[in-house]
Amino acid sequence: MAATLSQWVAAARLRTLPMAIAPVIVGSAAAAELGSFHLGAALLALVVSLALQIGVNYANDYSDGIRGTDDERVGPFRLTVSGLVPAAQVKQAAFAFFGLAGLAGLGLILLSGHWWFLLVGVACVLAAWFYTGGKRPYGYLGLGEVFVFVFFGLVAVLGTTYTQADAVSGLAWAGAIGCGLISTALLMANNIRDIPTDREVGKMTLAARLGDGPARASYGVMLAVALLLPLFWVAVHPWLLLVPLGGLLAIRPIRTVLRADDRRTLIPVLRATGVIGIVYALTLTLGVLL
Repeated sequence: MAATLSQWVAAARLRTLPMAIAPVIVGSAAAAELGSFHLGAALLALVVSLALQIGVNYANDYSDGIRGTDDERVGPFRLTVSGLVPAAQVKQAAFAFFGLAGLAGLGLILLSGHWWFLLVGVACVLAAWFYTGGKRPYGYLGLGEVFVFVFFGLVAVLGTTYTQADAVSGLAWAGAIGCGLISTALLMANNIRDIPTDREVGKMTLAARLGDGPARASYGVMLAVALLLPLFWVAVHPWLLLVPLGGLLAIRPIRTVLRADDRRTLIPVLRATGVIGIVYALTLTLGVLL
């Protein structure tokens, strides 16, 4: 019995894709503020970001599956541990998406003329693979949130802006920090759900190291900082007052994270956090353009 297309799609973890889309929107908005929005570069950056996200999701499926980390998992469907797909095929799928990201990245480099971005691309793929891959995956050492903040926040947003505008602005930095914090909050919610099973198999994520209470509190703090940071630019862009309105969407998931006894109820928080990320990106863009 082989996995169905819907199961492959489920293993791609579509709930996480907004975290790949939001940085490109924010980075492009920052480029527009600098008078240098480029649609072609933005679309290529979007392909890079989405392909890397799907690639890392399949890579995690493969690496966690062969280690046995997913044997008692309460989260979304995983291909490797299900036994419906040979582990080698899941690994191949991961590298196919890394390859797609590389091709789109090469197009972006040709368009922008910044060849040193090759090094950035290599760093992104290595970070994606060694999150749970290799002999000492950094995701098992409590460093996953740090790398997510750097690559899905700083690198993704500032890279998008720089490939279009050849410069970055203070607002681009604020957006990069915001996207990084929201992505980190999503990962934190995911890891809070898995604290008991992760500890059993020696996967010491930041959530597992902090403990249940502090980890749950950090989720709300990260969202709050992300939503409030753009207010420092309200004097220049008054419509950035729209951004904190995303906090209304954060109330329910924050309550769930703080109060949930059944860890399975944290699964919808991933989708809700992704929606917050997209709303953050769109309201920031409106705040810049209006």
